[in-house]
Amino acid sequence: VQLVESGGGLVQPGGSLRLSCAASGLTFSIYDMSWYRQAPGKERELVAAMSSAGGSTNYVDSVKGRFTISRDNAKNTVYLQMNSLKPEDTAVYHCRARFKWLDYWGQGTQVTVSS
Repeated sequence: VQLVESGGGLVQPGGSLRLSCAASGLTFSIYDMSWYRQAPGKERELVAAMSSAGGSTNYVDSVKGRFTISRDNAKNTVYLQMNSLKPEDTAVYHCRARFKWLDYWGQGTQVTVSS
């Protein structure tokens, strides 16, 4: 199983980025998918999550109204659209796939928000 994130980078405050997480080696459509982030010196936190069928989403309060999680089961990919980025969004962003006891993580992609 592989989860490969992409789309991170350096962006100015107020800018946007779209992260992608491409999954392989699993039946993507049955997995609940989520994005986590970890900033230097801080614990990893859940940013956004989406159920396997896409009917349920939840977000950490600090990103509500700015970030949107979505998935394309035909492409085995989950996305995180990030708008109105703030310096405090700077972190390594990881995707996670879970189904019952099966739990997989990607290596992460760096997002830096700075002027």
